[in-house]
Amino acid sequence: MEEEEVDDIVEHAISGKRTVKDVLVEMKDTSELMIDLAYSALFMNSKVIAEEVEKLEVRMDDLQYEIESLLMLSARTPEDAADLSGILHVAHSAEKISNAAEDIVDVVLRGVGDHPIYQSFLDEVEEQVEKIEVEKASEFDGKGIGEMSVSKKIGSYIRAIRRGKSWICNPRKDTRLSGGDVLIVNGSESSLERMKEMCKGRQ
Repeated sequence: MEEEEVDDIVEHAISGKRTVKDVLVEMKDTSELMIDLAYSALFMNSKVIAEEVEKLEVRMDDLQYEIESLLMLSARTPEDAADLSGILHVAHSAEKISNAAEDIVDVVLRGVGDHPIYQSFLDEVEEQVEKIEVEKASEFDGKGIGEMSVSKKIGSYIRAIRRGKSWICNPRKDTRLSGGDVLIVNGSESSLERMKEMCKGRQ
């Protein structure tokens, strides 16, 4: 298989909906988010964030299966399989990163972070990470991230959105939020408190 053909498969794998490139990009974004959240969970001893990392690990398992299936469908000869093995190695590397993130949060979930020595440096962490749910009829329901000026006016940064079983990593300014969305948000304690109030449904 020529190098151009491999590139073409990456761009146009026989999925009908998703390409190998699409899946690889999502695996990269997901593994990066998992590592960031795992360290945040560790530094803040947050079991809530640790549990979100575990949910992301389930998504990574699905992505691993999806890309393996796409590559198997794409390989027509033993030579094709050998050429595509490099892509599979990349996918396996992303999976290893996600497994490492899961190992990190296991420390938090087992309660190791409750030790007094561990607690001594938690007060030094300035930026925090919170899981915030967007309630229906709240200020954020139906609004775009840019429209609400989350970064400039509130001082928070939405790292990811969990919408049902799907994840949106590094959402764009034009990404619209809906009631039921779960936000993973970075920010100071005061900015996160403001986000929580704005995400509450109006009575």
